[in-house]
Amino acid sequence: MTVRDARASTPLTDLHTRLGATLTDYAGWRMPLRYDSELAEHHAVRTAAGLFDLSHMGEIEITGPEAGRMLDHALTGHLSAVAVGRARYTMLCHDNGAILDDLVVYHTDPDRYLVVANAANTTVVHILLRDRAHGFAVEVTDRTREHALLAVQGPGAAAILAPLTGTDPTSLKYYSATRTTLADTPILLARTGYTGEDGFEIYCPPEVATHLWQTITEAGTPHGLRPAGLAARDTLRLEAGMPLYGNELHVGLTPYEAGLGRVVAHRKPGDFVGRTALAHRRDTGPQRLLVGLIADGRRAGRHGYRVLAGDRVIGEITSGALSPTLGHPIAMALLDLDHTEPGTPVDIDLRGQRLPAAVTTLPFYTRS
Repeated sequence: MTVRDARASTPLTDLHTRLGATLTDYAGWRMPLRYDSELAEHHAVRTAAGLFDLSHMGEIEITGPEAGRMLDHALTGHLSAVAVGRARYTMLCHDNGAILDDLVVYHTDPDRYLVVANAANTTVVHILLRDRAHGFAVEVTDRTREHALLAVQGPGAAAILAPLTGTDPTSLKYYSATRTTLADTPILLARTGYTGEDGFEIYCPPEVATHLWQTITEAGTPHGLRPAGLAARDTLRLEAGMPLYGNELHVGLTPYEAGLGRVVAHRKPGDFVGRTALAHRRDTGPQRLLVGLIADGRRAGRHGYRVLAGDRVIGEITSGALSPTLGHPIAMALLDLDHTEPGTPVDIDLRGQRLPAAVTTLPFYTRS
């Protein structure tokens, strides 16, 4: 039985129901899509703060004296070089260079790392990390059922959490984490997020998740905090140019097509899974590249829609929406390399109608 079969409901599902959330199936979990207005939730995160339930994410712990070396071998990043208390974005790749998942890895303690996987890939990531740990003095343990995960995202996040925590949130650097307390409850507090705003993620025991949600809500309401669901999370991360596994990232791509070659640490000591294939792709260059598209009007290209140059199909949309912040359609698209220069005009095929668009660099939105 997989983790997501065992816990289709997060520790907060009953609370979401009481709040009137529209629930949807996502990667085998019952998750809040929206509570009231996804547009209002999106704007709350951009201007104040939003509170998310991310308990569907997978948490896999690597412990032992060779934990760093094992992760160097298993993943594309140089994880043994990450200081205790810091985190790194990295990828799990096949030996042919294909992306199997994108991950955030926290070096939580000496000889201890926490690997955070996408919900749909938790079981695969756990199995592959366990397999790739062969010969290293480590233990690989799926801790997903032992965690709930909340996120407070937005310019007001630090001010909301400051009176509640045993640590000044502003003292944390971006992509850092510390063990502290929230409402006198032990947690792991991380300054990370998936919205393009400043924010924090809170790893806590499942049995206290409801109490912490209610405590944060009470403290945050005067600051404009709103509960936010998956719909707002998707438009927020799209504006910020952040990839979603299954859309921008999948086994048909290497990190180089996604414009994320920086996560491959070719200079780290020792061999790692996919090194030869990834070095070849780095040296030869990708034939397709992930780019941004902007258009006028109110209609937006969606995942899977074709992108055209004249009568030729040159790629497809990976994610698209009408941007709530910018007020016009935006999309990420995987295009043939000769049509990826910023400013290049293209057309999006909207079910037989053409929407003129232009290539642009990512992200679409950057916080001030």
